[in-house]
Amino acid sequence: MTTTETDLKALMLASLQGDAASHRTLLERLSRRLRAYYKGKLAGIGRGASEAEDLVQEAVLAIHIKRHTYNPAEPLTPWVHAIARYKLIDCLRRTRTSRADVPIDEADEVMAHDDHIGAESTFDVRRLMQQLPQKMQCAIEAVKLDGLSVAEAARRCSLSESAVKVNIHRGLKALAALIARETPA
Repeated sequence: MTTTETDLKALMLASLQGDAASHRTLLERLSRRLRAYYKGKLAGIGRGASEAEDLVQEAVLAIHIKRHTYNPAEPLTPWVHAIARYKLIDCLRRTRTSRADVPIDEADEVMAHDDHIGAESTFDVRRLMQQLPQKMQCAIEAVKLDGLSVAEAARRCSLSESAVKVNIHRGLKALAALIARETPA
């Protein structure tokens, strides 16, 4: 195991035992790595790095929600990579980019993972979303949970398309902050 894998896995195991400081540190370190990963992948397919921050927030949120599916007997890095890659493909699908455009150089690192969101985690996210302003809730729910396009979400939420994008970006960032703050010690 690499030092990174060893350090991150130790943080995840402590997090799963309820150590809030370890959970915050884990999410911060993963955010830095995910940011670099997404910027590289998006640049590799001719996309701007501006989408990287939204993907980082989505991946961190998914890691928080799905942490109960992580098997402590397995390495952490492939589990995180699988989530990160899935979020990238999901983003490109929403924006109508072909999967053929997504590099598969790390495909051997992807391990099977459960994409099912547990009822407890879903309740947790829904409870946290209730703390967001209504426009942020509507935009996130329409695009990220219901899979609508930005244009469809704009109609549902009675917002402009740019307002939907801004509300999603700010809402995901606020959710990540709420998760870091509310993780039990």
